[in-house]
Amino acid sequence: MRYWLTTLGLLFGLALSVVVVAGNGEGKSWIPSPPKAKQAANEQTQCVEPVDVMRRMHGSYLKHHRDKTMHEGIRTKQYSLVQCINCHVTENEQGEYPEIQSRNHFCNSCHEYAAVKLDCFQCHATRPESAYENQVPVVKPEGHH
Repeated sequence: MRYWLTTLGLLFGLALSVVVVAGNGEGKSWIPSPPKAKQAANEQTQCVEPVDVMRRMHGSYLKHHRDKTMHEGIRTKQYSLVQCINCHVTENEQGEYPEIQSRNHFCNSCHEYAAVKLDCFQCHATRPESAYENQVPVVKPEGHH
């Protein structure tokens, strides 16, 4: 009897988890679909690594680049977060860049799906450098840091 109750409980738990994972309140599952990179869309240049490698290793590359930059003072463009953002964060149809919390932001689209917290953007910009070209620089009064 105990065996059947355990088996029944496991089957019920499995069925419930399938319903919870598959549904988002509308009976549809959500799969990330990050926007195409600017350069990939133009097919002028390729990413620094093949797509399957970047999907698997980008976190390691970014951390390695961060360590080289912060601890050794070595700055390169390969595996640079700024370069990734410049290429991969693209404007929508209205010419606006998505907020980092949005599923339309290149980074957040997959990180939200994988339940991985993004902490890069506490310091780094979430939009490409070109998004800031027409902004007036903020000048702090002397004596303020």
